[in-house]
Amino acid sequence: MIKVVRGNPTPEELAAALAVVQARAAAGAAVAPPAPARSEWSSPARLAAAHRAPHPGPRAWRTTYWPA
Repeated sequence: MIKVVRGNPTPEELAAALAVVQARAAAGAAVAPPAPARSEWSSPARLAAAHRAPHPGPRAWRTTYWPA
């Protein structure tokens, strides 16, 4: 059921809006099944976690600028 909350649409405008809603509902019904879940072994995040940059030490701020 569709209810017009604001405005006063003409019959043509209402028919166009209903056609769009029906087309979207029909397209949503023909959705392909979801892809199977990927294994964690093939996850790119697992590889990125193994190659992290080292964390700076407690006095690393002293070496952030080296005069030339």
